Amino acid sequence: MAKRLIEVFTAGCSVCEGTVQQVKDLACSNCEVVVYDLNKKCDTLECEAKAKAYGVKSVPAVAINGKLVDCCSNGGINIDKLKAAGLGQ
Repeated sequence: MAKRLIEVFTAGCSVCEGTVQQVKDLACSNCEVVVYDLNKKCDTLECEAKAKAYGVKSVPAVAINGKLVDCCSNGGINIDKLKAAGLGQ
């Protein structure tokens, strides 16, 4: 089975860190979790480009396999929607 790419966009705040920990706790062996701290930026500007391409408007936000999870496009994380999108499977 192919790895599932889980991308977490944060601002390095305590709320974001809680979400990062939840995602990591729920991730399975087929999940590759990548965390992008938008405050620190990326040397390659990859994180900013991905955030823009995915339509990230607030953080924390999670994309699974290149698609922003529905709950993350409206300003909030919903664990059940993350699981339905493939997190931890």
